[in-house]
Amino acid sequence: MPDERRVGYLEGLVRELADRGLVAKVVRSRSGPAFCRVVNPEAASLSENVMCAPVPGDAAQPPWYFWWSWGEPLHAVEDPCGAAAKVARVLETRHG
Repeated sequence: MPDERRVGYLEGLVRELADRGLVAKVVRSRSGPAFCRVVNPEAASLSENVMCAPVPGDAAQPPWYFWWSWGEPLHAVEDPCGAAAKVARVLETRHG
């Protein structure tokens, strides 16, 4: 069940990222958990893999977060709009 929960959160993030003009999809891997691959279509070298997992700890029901690819917490899954705004800011191109 955790992977389906993870995929549901990631699919919500994909919708929010698409609204911001980014190309995003959920990638399911045989060797690890699903993640979201995000690419700026204006500059394909600007990309990120966003993970989704509960916060480690000993709480009975730890909160789930989106995580940057380098392992830093990105944003709570209950606010995919806020998470998408952060990812879009990191992947934006700088003009002029």
